[in-house]
Amino acid sequence: MITQPRPRVCAPRERACRPTLHEMQALSGNRQALAQVQTEVIHCIRCPRLTRYREQVATVKVRRYRDWEYWGRPIPSLGDPDARLLILGLAPAAHGGNRTGRIFTGDRSGDWLCRALYVFGFANQPTSTARGDGLELKDCYITAALRCAPPQNKPTPQELTSCRPYLLRELGLLRKVRVVVALGRIAFDTFLRACHETGVALPRPRPRFAHGARFRLTNGLTLLASYHPSQQNTLTRRLTRAMFHATFREARRLLSQRREGTIFARSPS
Repeated sequence: MITQPRPRVCAPRERACRPTLHEMQALSGNRQALAQVQTEVIHCIRCPRLTRYREQVATVKVRRYRDWEYWGRPIPSLGDPDARLLILGLAPAAHGGNRTGRIFTGDRSGDWLCRALYVFGFANQPTSTARGDGLELKDCYITAALRCAPPQNKPTPQELTSCRPYLLRELGLLRKVRVVVALGRIAFDTFLRACHETGVALPRPRPRFAHGARFRLTNGLTLLASYHPSQQNTLTRRLTRAMFHATFREARRLLSQRREGTIFARSPS
């Protein structure tokens, strides 16, 4: 379920970025391991409340999507296994990802995110409407704190805890990530908890969520905070297009500095 873009090609002056045979074998293994995580995600039934809700929504539907065959299962992550940019959202929308089967696809939040990724060179097109629409992410990987649509977009603390092992495994496999964009407070706090659980020391005082905040973590990673592009935020102009794009402009600037770094040395067991 991972959309994989064409391998990155180095310009002549960047021949040093070509991976060694050992690195290529490791990357291939990471791709397979990430695919295995997504297979397990799709079949997950850890949270009874979420399982009932996502299946109910897929059966009852809403009028405007009554002709759709809803996905109605947990949503796999999406993107480039060699990505240097990681985007962490909250959860799929009941009639967005839960309908289309792809994260940030088929709703207004997905429209905002995909447009920003396209503008700053992380996606090949500015829209994300359905699986099979041709979308490819470049140097970018999108995942979520929760893989099922929660009622009223409000997951319980236990549901977030139950889902976090999938994120921990992804973090251990995404060896090239240097910048993380957390969309919303829950995603931000989830990432900090994941860091703590894998032994990454957090800065003191502990980072606090605020739109536009930037934190340099002890493992060399940069964490950027943004309001989530939900309709509640965008229609009220709590989050404007300019504010949102500024986050991804900063992510692109940081990546252009070409510092090397990883999140974790290995996948957590």
